[in-house]
Amino acid sequence: MIAPIRIEDPGDERLADYAALNDPALRKRYEHELGVFIAEGPNVVRELLTSAYRTRSVLVVEEQLASMAADLRHLDAPVYVVTRSLLYALVRFKLHQGVLACGARRPAAELDTVLADARTVAVLDALNDHENLGTLFRSARGLGVDAVLLGPGCADPLYRRSVRVSMGHVLHVPFTKVAGLDDTLPRLHAAGFASVALTPRDDAVDLATMARPRERVAIVLGAEGPGLDVETIAAATHAARIAMHAGVDSLNVAAAGAIAFHALAADRPASPVPVRAGRW
Repeated sequence: MIAPIRIEDPGDERLADYAALNDPALRKRYEHELGVFIAEGPNVVRELLTSAYRTRSVLVVEEQLASMAADLRHLDAPVYVVTRSLLYALVRFKLHQGVLACGARRPAAELDTVLADARTVAVLDALNDHENLGTLFRSARGLGVDAVLLGPGCADPLYRRSVRVSMGHVLHVPFTKVAGLDDTLPRLHAAGFASVALTPRDDAVDLATMARPRERVAIVLGAEGPGLDVETIAAATHAARIAMHAGVDSLNVAAAGAIAFHALAADRPASPVPVRAGRW
């Protein structure tokens, strides 16, 4: 590990990547112009360090340095060490975990590249909530979804809240933006995917009784509230619903997605994964 650099001035230009994290408009502009994103929390930073994304720097409070030392020992990037009061002044809120990192975004992937080795993909339409998006990426990695396609209106999966809610797993799941589902679904069908549109409609097949339809499956999810439009449902190979007890017509999209991923993903984990201390 490069020797940690202690900084005592919140205005130090080396800390610019971390300034004003509580200002969404400023952060979105800054991060997209510079091609960066923020990982927040020890476990999320660890996921960044083991991902294909380049780490630009790590920022830790003094009392957290020892606990992160083993993870940082091979890092070829600066590690900035600050007091907790300086950290709060810099990011402009009380970030209690005291560990951050800045990563470099990767070039946008081509659709064919993302699909090349995928057996199960999630196709998201207009999911503009960062927490739902982050949760779906965490479920995707945990339940065997190989890639995520982001339709128009989807939130940025590398926005800080999305990365944090995903527990950093968004950094391990290939994703790409697509122009629209009216073009994307035919391309998926031509590539050998069956598409399954999730909808609460009564005429949809009960997901619990539905056999996985084909070697390659695309699970299509719409925005919280409106869901998928009728044209998208009609264009999909199958329409499936999650059977509900009386009085509830649908689930949160992240919960519905997790259920669908578990039911339809091609692979099942072979054995339990050891749980890292403090993971949850």
